[in-house]
Amino acid sequence: MLHLLVDTSTWLDVSKRRDGRRWILALQELVRQGDVELMVPEVVIDEFERNRERIEESMTSSVAQRFKAIKQDLDDYGADVDAAKVVDDLARHTPLIGAMTTRNFDDVLALLNDGRRLEPTEAEQLKVVARGLAKQAPFHRSRNSVADALLAELYSTAARGASKDDPYAFVTTNSEDFSSATGDKREPHADLAELFAGEQSSYWLGVDGLNDVLLASFGDEIRELFAESEFDEEPRRLGDILAAEQEMFDRVWYHRSLQSEYRLKADGDKKQLAYLRKVAGPGRARVESTYTQAGQLGPYSDFELGMLNGKLSALRWVLGSEWDFLDT
Repeated sequence: MLHLLVDTSTWLDVSKRRDGRRWILALQELVRQGDVELMVPEVVIDEFERNRERIEESMTSSVAQRFKAIKQDLDDYGADVDAAKVVDDLARHTPLIGAMTTRNFDDVLALLNDGRRLEPTEAEQLKVVARGLAKQAPFHRSRNSVADALLAELYSTAARGASKDDPYAFVTTNSEDFSSATGDKREPHADLAELFAGEQSSYWLGVDGLNDVLLASFGDEIRELFAESEFDEEPRRLGDILAAEQEMFDRVWYHRSLQSEYRLKADGDKKQLAYLRKVAGPGRARVESTYTQAGQLGPYSDFELGMLNGKLSALRWVLGSEWDFLDT
């Protein structure tokens, strides 16, 4: 089993990346299989939750600001109408893009809450104080680094039982506090080097480091998990949703129109039948010329008709209507 302590900084970086799901989904499966144990100090969860809202807001607002700037450029330089419409469509699409991106935060928090909680002991707290008095990393930068020092001491205690067959790894994006002050940032600071002596304990930098330690530990297995998670799940654009809603409306309306005609024929109401054909005729002609594939306009089984109505209801809900609004 690989025992991982991932710093808050790296969890936040994974969460705000659109491709972050490749690592999140892979870790979910490795944890489920018992191949990875996530070691989670309480301070990591606290910092993650404290920074989450700020980062989610910045992600969504930055996308919105980019669209606004592009729209302004199009207006200023006289771009064609179609280009402006595309940008407007994408701008409306922004909240959904942001929501799908920030779902990573929920999945990461679930991983953290299910991990092995590391609680600091008095001995570890005393070691933090001693590290601070000696100005050892991460206290070498004249800043409050108590939380970072506590991570180091918690990891040190946990990794004492490490072996080649039961390795431990520490992953952080915070190179200023944990990495070498003069050399390769992928190496730990000299004051922390003893924590990562030998093959059984290792230091990794950032999301790339998380990726590398998983590859080093699981090889082809993790590559397969990455491949399984590499799928595009882009949200539908407003134009696509409107087009689908129009199709479901047309097909449901056409079916209802025919049903009304059948009832009037059965009742022998020729006057109302003639009126219906006059009123519905142009609409039917448009629908029949639009939906020409076999089966698109029926006849429908009860199941197929239920699916059509369900799709129409769902699409209208997305566009702002109440559930089960099926008027045609």
